[in-house]
Amino acid sequence: MTDLTSDRLFFPLFAPATRPERIDKARLSGASCVIADLEDAVAPEDKATARQALASFRCDADGAPVCVRINSAGTPWFEEDLAMVRAGGFAGVVLPKAEDCAGAEALRQALPSGTASFALIETALGLARARDLAPLFDRLFFGSLDYAADLGCAHTAAALAHARSELVLAARIAGKPGPVDGVTADTRDFDLIRSEAAYGAELGFKGKLLIHPAQLSPAKAGYRPDEDEISWASKVVAAIAGAGVAKVDGKMIDAPVVARARLVLARAAETAGE
Repeated sequence: MTDLTSDRLFFPLFAPATRPERIDKARLSGASCVIADLEDAVAPEDKATARQALASFRCDADGAPVCVRINSAGTPWFEEDLAMVRAGGFAGVVLPKAEDCAGAEALRQALPSGTASFALIETALGLARARDLAPLFDRLFFGSLDYAADLGCAHTAAALAHARSELVLAARIAGKPGPVDGVTADTRDFDLIRSEAAYGAELGFKGKLLIHPAQLSPAKAGYRPDEDEISWASKVVAAIAGAGVAKVDGKMIDAPVVARARLVLARAAETAGE
């Protein structure tokens, strides 16, 4: 089973809590985990029914672990969602619109031991408090669509660069795995998914939220270093073995360069076949 708290690349796949058969199918997609969604995917009048259906859901031995995106604190559904997660033995919980540190700490205390917790940063206030929130969760997720709507800015790389960079910094300062980037709304444009994933990787993200199984392969491909990078990294690691300093292609290499090379090779190993 996937370790939801490790520093490996992370590709969670959303599935509506109203459709248990989709959750089962998503678990076999190769995603890092499946996020059964009680929030955006479920209309207010269907929340109770969806929660009841999810409460009776049971994972078999095969497939990815299941987490639950509950409704945000302050909504009429939060307490019952949380109680269902506590009783249901789910692998993790995703808190949308994470903003409040006291509430985050209370959530962590309320979860059973071993349950992973993820914060969706998707408001201006959430971003402003990201460095305080990061230590309280296992990972930060970026809800880029909601964040852009909250700010009234465009949902473009340039407009959201400041937010993405801040989340990478917040996670690093807290000693947590790199954050997970937001969804690509277009499920058919694989080139777009791959390029957006590659941009996130360039900034320091360690994965991407997915809304369709077909997005998994191009998202992983976006995180895969190109062949020139892999070749360079292999030469660096080979050259430094047993030596304090070395040259590769006429250039001196030292500790930061070696660290970068090892990161490239680790990412290549995690995305092999993409």
